[in-house]
Amino acid sequence: MSHFSQIKTQIRDLTALQSALTDLGISWKSGPQPIRGYRGQTVDAEIVIQQDNGYDVGFSRNQEQYELVADLQYWQQPLSVEGFIKRVTQRYAYHTVLQETERQGFQLSEQQQQQDGSIRLVLQRWSA
Repeated sequence: MSHFSQIKTQIRDLTALQSALTDLGISWKSGPQPIRGYRGQTVDAEIVIQQDNGYDVGFSRNQEQYELVADLQYWQQPLSVEGFIKRVTQRYAYHTVLQETERQGFQLSEQQQQQDGSIRLVLQRWSA
């Protein structure tokens, strides 16, 4: 019986996910690689985050999006699972917005971290 939990996210772009994790100072390895779980069980993931306790956390592709995969009994991150997903998702959204707006010809001209934790972006595009 598997002890791994899969938690759905709205994350679809691997590059933006990798950038988000890097921004948050989370050390990760690119997969596919096995995530280590209870009693030596493994499951493959595209991103693996090794923990000091020998159990890993990762993100695996499931049809359209990536899921957080972990044996939650051995969760060893500074934030709760919900807090972790929230922080990663915020940074992921930031990178997704920048990628898409850059593709449309916009440039980031200003960025402000708000007191509530949100990020205010000011974008501009010059037309000829």
